[in-house]
Amino acid sequence: MSLRHSQTLALAVALGAALTVANASANPAAADKSEKCYGVSMAGKNDCKAGAGTSCAGTSKKDFAGNAWKHVPAGTCTTMVSKNSPTGHGQLSEFADVQVEKKG
Repeated sequence: MSLRHSQTLALAVALGAALTVANASANPAAADKSEKCYGVSMAGKNDCKAGAGTSCAGTSKKDFAGNAWKHVPAGTCTTMVSKNSPTGHGQLSEFADVQVEKKG
């Protein structure tokens, strides 16, 4: 294999890898088989949507908000703890937070 051919091959491989990374970054859900899980993110750690008056990622004001979601591995959302969810677990759609009684 000639030096020129090796360089061309290396450039093609690098370009292919860069395009793969760019595509994964543009659509993380498609790249890693994840799902949107509402009610599992901590305040300021949501991936997107956090109700009226907010823009997107990192804008949730409270932990486990039912109107804020985070990408999680597919099939795991409804097994994750959510203190504000009616079921006590993450949800695949937005929900109204339940009121948790404080003891003491």
